[in-house]
Amino acid sequence: MTQDERIRPMVGEQSPPGGARRVATSRAERRPKSARGGRGGGRRKAPQPGKVVFKVILSSLLALGLATGVGVVLLYNNWNGNLDRENLSAQLGTDRPEKVATGPMNILVMGDDTRSGKGNDIDGEGGGGSDTTILFHLSADRKFAYGISIPRDTVIDRPECYKKGGAVIPAQAAAQWNAAYAVGGPACTIRQVEQLTGIRVDNYIVVDFNGFKDMVDALGGVEVCIPEDIEDEEHGITLKAGTREIKGQQALSYVRVRHIGDGTDPQRIKRQQAFMASMISKAVGADTLAQPVKLTKFINATTSSLKTDFENIAQLADIAASFNGIGLDNISFVTTPWVYSTAQPGRVEWTSEVRKLWRLARTDRRLTKEFLGDSISAGENTDGSSSASGGASSGTTGTTGSTESTGTPGSPGTGATDGATDGATDGATADPQGMSDDARARAGLC
Repeated sequence: MTQDERIRPMVGEQSPPGGARRVATSRAERRPKSARGGRGGGRRKAPQPGKVVFKVILSSLLALGLATGVGVVLLYNNWNGNLDRENLSAQLGTDRPEKVATGPMNILVMGDDTRSGKGNDIDGEGGGGSDTTILFHLSADRKFAYGISIPRDTVIDRPECYKKGGAVIPAQAAAQWNAAYAVGGPACTIRQVEQLTGIRVDNYIVVDFNGFKDMVDALGGVEVCIPEDIEDEEHGITLKAGTREIKGQQALSYVRVRHIGDGTDPQRIKRQQAFMASMISKAVGADTLAQPVKLTKFINATTSSLKTDFENIAQLADIAASFNGIGLDNISFVTTPWVYSTAQPGRVEWTSEVRKLWRLARTDRRLTKEFLGDSISAGENTDGSSSASGGASSGTTGTTGSTESTGTPGSPGTGATDGATDGATDGATADPQGMSDDARARAGLC
């Protein structure tokens, strides 16, 4: 039964008195035959503008979807084209450490600290190289992650490295950490990490510092808290005290200048860690993810700033999704335990505690309280207080391995295999306090 048949007068219905029935019939007869409904005529079907609008919207969405699909492909190809990809496995030797645990990822991040060009000679250092080295450990169960920063001034015994053509770069005793990048690029730094820690590096990323500035700008700035005014006339840096978002040259100055806090490189690292924690919070926040234009600008700036062995942007996106799923409270930054060097004044040396730190990363365990006590969390506010979603990590364990690389003591590839128990029991993260007020003050943090 059609709609018209349902609404026409029912057969046998009584007509009104007088001639009304005849008039009504006459009107029905005057309608075009095609407009009459069923056996007894019927009312004309009312127009339905809603359906027309729906069809227009639907066709527009289909067209937009097709256009967007093409746009996404073009954008994806553009981002892939931005990446400077280079596989360095041929330069890493045959004595690389084996992975102990299955599933975690260790990503080595280095900063390309070129000082050529306007505005790059910020910290008064000569030359270039990589002043920033961070080993990111992403757990197998993707429930926690931490970045281990290594001060550029750390004194170590650098192992042999290899150039692209296979030529050997001789080992050097009592070398400065960042010299590896200067003599052999990222491949030499990767090899240095693997040989001294026993940790297998899965992937590497080199970030250009000028590109880093573009990433910050794409986010609309990153929030920092500066406890007191900073005026460095020599390098043209002026940073006012307070909590606010900074970007552009101010952001680059903030992470590179030494003249904040006590002026040492390990304390500058703390400031860089706090900045990165705030940057991660901004990047994975709803304010960025919900704005396609801002997100697109950030990804474009990021891919244009990287040199890596990740094959494509999809692999990087998968890593980013893993960090987003972990939650900010479970992402921490620590620095290798150090003391000032007596053999080389102005440099630093690792303490024996560093072996425990490497062991945690090798066996895919959470940071223990002794390291969390001097850590910076991506979930805390810039002044060091807990954010609304802050708090201690859950203390649940990730995938752990009960064995680790042994090898012959002192042989290449064995890393820092101490063989001693480290007290790193799973979940030993109860009540981590983070950095003390004094430690934050030394680093130039609120």
